[in-house]
Amino acid sequence: MILYEIEQKFKREKLIDLKGQVRSELKLNKQLNSLPKKAEIAITAGSRGIDNIVVILKEIINYLHQYGYRPFIVPAMGSHGGATAEGQMDVLRYLGITEDVMGVQIRSSMEVIDLGTTPEGLPVYMDKQAYHADGIIVVNRIKAHTAFRGSVESGLSKMAAIGLGKQKGASFVHSEGAANMEQNILAVSKYALHHAPISMGLAIIENSYDQTAIIQGIDVDKWFEQESDLLRKSKDLMPSLPLKEVDLLVVEEMGKNYSGTGMDPNIIGRWRIDGVDEPKEPSIKRLAVLDLSEQSFGNAQGIGLADFTTEKLINKIDRDATYMNALTSTFLRRVMFPLYYASERQVLEYAFKSLGPKAKWEETDYIQIPNTLHLNKMLVSESVLRKLDSNVIDYTIERKVRLDFINEELKYRLSNVYIT
Repeated sequence: MILYEIEQKFKREKLIDLKGQVRSELKLNKQLNSLPKKAEIAITAGSRGIDNIVVILKEIINYLHQYGYRPFIVPAMGSHGGATAEGQMDVLRYLGITEDVMGVQIRSSMEVIDLGTTPEGLPVYMDKQAYHADGIIVVNRIKAHTAFRGSVESGLSKMAAIGLGKQKGASFVHSEGAANMEQNILAVSKYALHHAPISMGLAIIENSYDQTAIIQGIDVDKWFEQESDLLRKSKDLMPSLPLKEVDLLVVEEMGKNYSGTGMDPNIIGRWRIDGVDEPKEPSIKRLAVLDLSEQSFGNAQGIGLADFTTEKLINKIDRDATYMNALTSTFLRRVMFPLYYASERQVLEYAFKSLGPKAKWEETDYIQIPNTLHLNKMLVSESVLRKLDSNVIDYTIERKVRLDFINEELKYRLSNVYIT
């Protein structure tokens, strides 16, 4: 089968002066700068592979040191890292966030403080190390969530409610299912804002090329209004597949560094959550995922979104970490294993066969992407090209390749060429 490597054209809004923007936003926050000298300030660090996160965190630390504060970092990632203090330190280490690089302590613990109960009856928990600080700066990327829609989704409120709540807090927020996630996050984060020493938020938005586009400080008294506005901007910059209907989508690599769900449901159009209707688009008839990223540490949350996969991926799965993540979120279908085969060649062959006896390669809408985070470069079939032209999709053809294998593995892998 002949494929074409194409590059989609997206909005390329990009922030140039990262350090200057971080310092400017911190300087504008009155609540942070009203803290007394030598105050201890906790800075959150999550489990996502956020562009420039090391530079951003380091600049926050430099600013706080300059004004006489004593910063430290707390992992704020709910149950990730196998819900252990050591596991969460490992996650940060692979993201490049270490004590040597940051020049401050990383205080990792699963111990939490019981802050109280929301008016709706939800218990609220807070990381013990963060709670006992004089101030907390909540740092996170804002983007569409992978399980629900709301005024706030994945971002600062979720970090305050779930990330800082550790495994215990995360389990309560998730306990009533996806339909109640927005109201639970709003209620718990609102309570945390009033009963914990949160000084400000620092929001990060990325463009369609996974690059830092916006860094903005969030005031505690305008928290939800500002976050909602930034969420709308984030969705406007979000990439997508070039077609709404695809016969066979091949994802070369999944992992927590690409999406909290391994593969972003917003991109592939699959929720796999009991009681929640599947999106109408995009519609993917068959989805095959070939590998699990090293940076996911064996956590294959989202493997259940695929129809086909490889033995190689299955053998990399840390079931304890994966199952803990699923049990905490309550979305069990997302970790149920798809059909798996010994080689990538077999995966593609059987995925194609599953389209039915009338399917023909030359008429198949085939798209191959490195992962669900990087969608500017992809391989597509000639059938897809024809539809892109008729739909006036903005793209360029980079090269023409043949779908080929070496020792049963795909010869041409975009993740090896473009993604580091």
